[in-house]
Amino acid sequence: MGLQGRPAERQGRRVGEGSRQAAGCLSVTAAGRRVLVGRIVGLYGVQGWLKVESWTEPRMQIFKYQPWLLSAAPGQEMEVAGIDGRPQGKGLIAKLPGLDDRDGAAALIGQDIYVARGLLPPPGKDEYYWVDLEGLEVVTTEGVALGRVSHLFATGANDVVVVRDGERERLVPFVQGVYVRSVDISGGRMVVDWDPEF
Repeated sequence: MGLQGRPAERQGRRVGEGSRQAAGCLSVTAAGRRVLVGRIVGLYGVQGWLKVESWTEPRMQIFKYQPWLLSAAPGQEMEVAGIDGRPQGKGLIAKLPGLDDRDGAAALIGQDIYVARGLLPPPGKDEYYWVDLEGLEVVTTEGVALGRVSHLFATGANDVVVVRDGERERLVPFVQGVYVRSVDISGGRMVVDWDPEF
């Protein structure tokens, strides 16, 4: 994978040769792409501090990517900048500006934390953010169309590309040089060495 060779951003995580990461992707438009980097998971104290689960590597990197877009449901989003954060025990806690009480903070539990795709560092050679792979057309080395990249997920050994064509779903290991022969982000295409019947 990418960032320091370990999991990067959950939806923005990078995949690459020898990579190991941790989860999926969400695209909006090319100009408005955003990346899921964490979630608000609980309360800390009575002064509005929140417990945060971070999917960045290192975990504290989540506080460098601002503003956050908090999302409870599609169409219900809030942009927040000026977030303060620190480690607390084995986790992280965050303080949002203007949020000074436990009751107000409780309303944010369960909200996903997104950031703009443009805030992430550029991927290295032969690395790709998951969000950039989603939507690519997938064809075999013989030119047989398999569908489009729906999303990716991590396994212990490698990442897996989920390719959908209507109701049909194929799981292709993201192993460059073996199954994934080429990726052309600007051309919108991924070429794989994969049996169309599998």
